[in-house]
Amino acid sequence: MTRKLRELFGKHKELILYVFFGGCATVVSVGTFLLFDLLMNELVANALSWVVTVGFAYWTNRTWVFRSGVRGKGVWQEMLTFYTGRLVTLGLEELILLVFVTILSWNGAVVKLAGQIVVLVGNYIISKLLIFKKTGGASC
Repeated sequence: MTRKLRELFGKHKELILYVFFGGCATVVSVGTFLLFDLLMNELVANALSWVVTVGFAYWTNRTWVFRSGVRGKGVWQEMLTFYTGRLVTLGLEELILLVFVTILSWNGAVVKLAGQIVVLVGNYIISKLLIFKKTGGASC
């Protein structure tokens, strides 16, 4: 059984690590959102939560998930592309919060968590296809 688990992990290492660190980023995102939401409007709270979470996500994706080999000035380009991709999914998440929390008055924590699933999938696709495509990370 242990051998089969190792083979499965080896075959899907990138995806497994992405989901694990995505889960960690979700905890960071929801936790910081709930903290900031105590102090301000949910849309502002979400934007600040995003800044903290994207920094964490870039570091974990670059280091462990996609094992980026980019160095020097290329890191700035990679980081800019990463943040730009995350801006796209932030816009989507802000729209989800606007509709379901601000307009429909649903529970902010529940909507935030559901929105994170949409964001997690979108971010993986953007990272895999646009940001870390040339760095030689583990294959899925």
